[in-house]
Amino acid sequence: MAEIIHFVALAFDLVDGALVPCEGVDCASPGLAIQTAQGQWKLFGHAGAVAFSRTSDFEQGVFNRRHVLRRFGQVPDEYLNDDE
Repeated sequence: MAEIIHFVALAFDLVDGALVPCEGVDCASPGLAIQTAQGQWKLFGHAGAVAFSRTSDFEQGVFNRRHVLRRFGQVPDEYLNDDE
């Protein structure tokens, strides 16, 4: 079995001075994740949003490597780096 890639759009709201994540939206492609994150930020008025991919490789035992595709507005510092 090879790597499995999930694409996610995740919005953040500003609550009491801290950025709080909303529920992530699973997307079928990287372009859709970017478009969804931008819509969450611009259209729905969240403080910020990020589109990223999550990669898991069950054969090698590597799980949940994250690659940030695009950031909009204010996002937590952990999403400023490309990989987790």
